[in-house]
Amino acid sequence: MPRIELQTHIKARKEIVFDLARSIDLHIISTDHTNETAIAGKTRGLIGLNESVTWRAKHFGFYQNLTSKVTEFDRPNYFADQMVSGAFREFKHQHHFAELNGGTLMTDVFDYKSPFGILGKLADKFFLKKYMTELLIQRNRIVKAFAESDKWKQILTE
Repeated sequence: MPRIELQTHIKARKEIVFDLARSIDLHIISTDHTNETAIAGKTRGLIGLNESVTWRAKHFGFYQNLTSKVTEFDRPNYFADQMVSGAFREFKHQHHFAELNGGTLMTDVFDYKSPFGILGKLADKFFLKKYMTELLIQRNRIVKAFAESDKWKQILTE
């Protein structure tokens, strides 16, 4: 099972970073290049434990739907979401938050299984893992940009 691990240091309070990471609205901003939109379940605001969202986005030239559900939740330290239905055989995305040097260390652990057996494994090797890594890096850049400026106030109300 492929695994992507990313760490992003953000100069902002852990609570702000945690809430931005679970914001449906900020996720839509961070995936603007894929025309991603929330079409069912929790479609605005902050997603929480046992809530799900169905996303519609264009990847590799095709529109796809993917539903994920928050299955673990410990604000402001950790949450995990898992695919309920979609293009992968399965995935789990763990989001960890720790205080570090007056800011927050946000760690993503994304485990997934591609469909289509050996063809899926070849896709992982040649392009899918890189593509997914870039999507997560872009998302983290947006979380960081909003958290380190006053832009987070457009998304969250304390």
